[in-house]
Amino acid sequence: MAQYPEQLNGIFQALADPTRRAVLGRLSRGPATVSELAKPFDMALPSFMKHIHFLEDSGWIRTHKQGRVRTCAIEKEPFTAVEAWLAEQQELWESRTDRLEQFVTEHTVTAHAKATPQ
Repeated sequence: MAQYPEQLNGIFQALADPTRRAVLGRLSRGPATVSELAKPFDMALPSFMKHIHFLEDSGWIRTHKQGRVRTCAIEKEPFTAVEAWLAEQQELWESRTDRLEQFVTEHTVTAHAKATPQ
């Protein structure tokens, strides 16, 4: 089994939570403050900040603080890592299905040839 960078584990783990996916969805429209991001969620700000820290630690977002306001913006690197991993998986499975198709075709032709009287 192939070993993938630990970063990829964090990237997918971040996507496993619906709150974090919603935050990423909102940030795809542009940067936002933590307060703006937290508004739609029924949770205390310290709990919401755990999601922000998780997204930041996994590389999905970057934050910067100006005075008392922390603004979040989405990063593109995790998308690139996920795309590369998915492309690798797609290539692997397409080659497997191509080999399966070839195997079935060859065996069908062989079985048909054996069943046909000469």
